[in-house]
Amino acid sequence: MTDKVITRFAPSPTGFVHVGNIRSALYPYLWAKKHGGKFILRVEDTDKNREVEGSIAHIMESLKWLDINWDEGPDIGGENEPYLQSDRLDIYKKYAQKLIDKGLAYPDPYTVEEVEEFRTKAETEKRPFLYREHRPEKFDVWDGTRPLRFKISEIKSYKWNDIVYGDLSAGPEALDDFILIKSDGYPTYNFAYIVDDFEMNITHVMRGQEYISSMPKYLALYEALEITPPLFVSLPHIMAPDGKKKLGKRDGAKDLLEYRTEGYLPSAIVNFLALLGWHGSDDKEIFNRQELTEAFDISRIQNSGAQMNLEKLDWMNKEHMKMLPVEEVEKNILEWLPEGMKNPKLVPVIYDRISKWSDVKTMAEGGELDLFFKAPEYVKEKLIFKNTSEEKIKRNLQKVHDALVEMTENKFITEDIKSSLMSIADAEESRGEVLHPVRYALSGLDKSPDPFIIASILGKNETISRLQKAISK
Repeated sequence: MTDKVITRFAPSPTGFVHVGNIRSALYPYLWAKKHGGKFILRVEDTDKNREVEGSIAHIMESLKWLDINWDEGPDIGGENEPYLQSDRLDIYKKYAQKLIDKGLAYPDPYTVEEVEEFRTKAETEKRPFLYREHRPEKFDVWDGTRPLRFKISEIKSYKWNDIVYGDLSAGPEALDDFILIKSDGYPTYNFAYIVDDFEMNITHVMRGQEYISSMPKYLALYEALEITPPLFVSLPHIMAPDGKKKLGKRDGAKDLLEYRTEGYLPSAIVNFLALLGWHGSDDKEIFNRQELTEAFDISRIQNSGAQMNLEKLDWMNKEHMKMLPVEEVEKNILEWLPEGMKNPKLVPVIYDRISKWSDVKTMAEGGELDLFFKAPEYVKEKLIFKNTSEEKIKRNLQKVHDALVEMTENKFITEDIKSSLMSIADAEESRGEVLHPVRYALSGLDKSPDPFIIASILGKNETISRLQKAISK
């Protein structure tokens, strides 16, 4: 074991990379970086029936989008290569032979059908199925054609410490002979991860809390291999929005890169995921990467489920958008606008109303920006402010019209338009007698941006045209 913090992320290439997977990468990454340690990417590709082509590249792309970069891995190599478990079969066989030599591993003598019969009988007799109750007295020589099972040598209780869940224990009923290497020659997770973590000097194993129930089996195997276990950090489930069950596809769980497609910032996703199960020493919620790395502490990981809250994510994303340079905000908004709508003057109006970049497209497709591109149709009654007379409304619209006609093109900007309109509005009993009909005349909407903002975007000619149309009503 090394004094240096070494962590890893060891996903299976089964296609779907959800927030729970990525959080299991983020926490060990942050912990390693906080301590100047090493973060390793290792791929557990030994279940060939579930493997999806292209998944490894997809996992790497997801991590790189979030700037979670590894120090060793399949694409860059390192002192512990190879990093695909399918390329490490000889290593597993070496450790399997150690167990065989100790009399602690044996070839499974039963067919799948026979094992299923044992299981069915146990269920009928309403007792737990334990393979060790059917363990053969004599072992054949393992030739690789049959599964290799670990022999539980001592039926006992186990106690261990989990940094998140504290001191834990389990009785002997949790122990059973389990498969180390399958008949196809590939190891099981239960065996391969222990070997790989030892070979790579992993100091902290961070993974979901669902692995806690299997810890007695793992501890028995650590003992058999004479390996000192690393520190265990079990992560709480990410819960569905209602907080009642683990987040699943039916609850809106989606592939991580869908968030990129929807226009979320990677910095916001990282910030959000970090707080799904962890909190700092104060109430701070918005972190940049450096702040997050410095603040992160595994002792502050909570042991209760963290609720997936998309409204919180949208709020957090907007907070990260506020950190961007003005030029980058404008660039992104214009990129998301359809052709024909790419007007830089629209940027402030749009920015105030979005929490992620895809909201720009939603606004455009939903017609929220149409008022800037085609003249509205009016309902005359909606030009009236409360009980103000039609004559007064018409007179006020005319005053605004005449004032704006006098303005030069280079002065037709938001601040100057506002100054002109407000001087007219302040002279009335209520500002609404001026601002309401002008807003409706320019937008045709019950709710819209301020009239001076609309006018500056429309430009002088279109603004005057719309006011004339309203006056004629």
